[in-house]
Amino acid sequence: MSRARRIAIALAWGFAAHAAFAVAVGAMVIALYDGLRTGYGTLTGVNAWLANLALLAQFPLLHSWLLSASGRRWLARLAPAEFARELAPTNFALIGSLQVVATFALWSPTGIVLHEASGAGLWLFRGLFAASWVFLVKALYDAGLGLQTGSIGWTAVLRARPVEYGPFPTRGLFKNCRQPVYLGFALTLWTSPVHTLDGLVLAFAWTAYCVLGPLHKEARYLRIYGERFATYRQSIPYLLPRIKP
Repeated sequence: MSRARRIAIALAWGFAAHAAFAVAVGAMVIALYDGLRTGYGTLTGVNAWLANLALLAQFPLLHSWLLSASGRRWLARLAPAEFARELAPTNFALIGSLQVVATFALWSPTGIVLHEASGAGLWLFRGLFAASWVFLVKALYDAGLGLQTGSIGWTAVLRARPVEYGPFPTRGLFKNCRQPVYLGFALTLWTSPVHTLDGLVLAFAWTAYCVLGPLHKEARYLRIYGERFATYRQSIPYLLPRIKP
């Protein structure tokens, strides 16, 4: 393959992944802040709930499957054969972003508002919502933005080098809990100033995934890193951070 074609492929995958990631974050912030009242879905009644529940389920189910051996093989087929291994993490991030966009864009709002903060309460929830996103961004940074955004894949192709995953993260927030990314993700689901039935259902469903999903990830880490991860797991709490004096 020519150098020009390799660079073109790398840049195309990088643009797609990062554009989708930016749209996904924007869609999630707007939708959660407004209690999931911004979806473009037009279904009503039972049909709306069936469609919304399917949207809720597709993210954790597909996300988890893509981390399995069969899922990784499928990811490899989504890129040119010569770059299948390198572009796998980029494809994973791209698909995850598209799943998030689909959830919030296709959501059919029920319009059932349970509580909407006002006055001092509004500013309190705004602060909590902003803080939860700051925490999530910090967790993503500590986990390695290259892996979380998929840039380690397309940049490896651009430089004609193999992907460098590095060790499992232990710095920053990972010193106090093993899954700060999932914790931050869960916090964003519960701190909206607008509380709707839609938002409550999503918060319960995806929080359950944030609690159970990392168990699959940790089992994979244990196979890869062995005693090193076992030692880390024994000394660091799972989801709720250890508060140091």
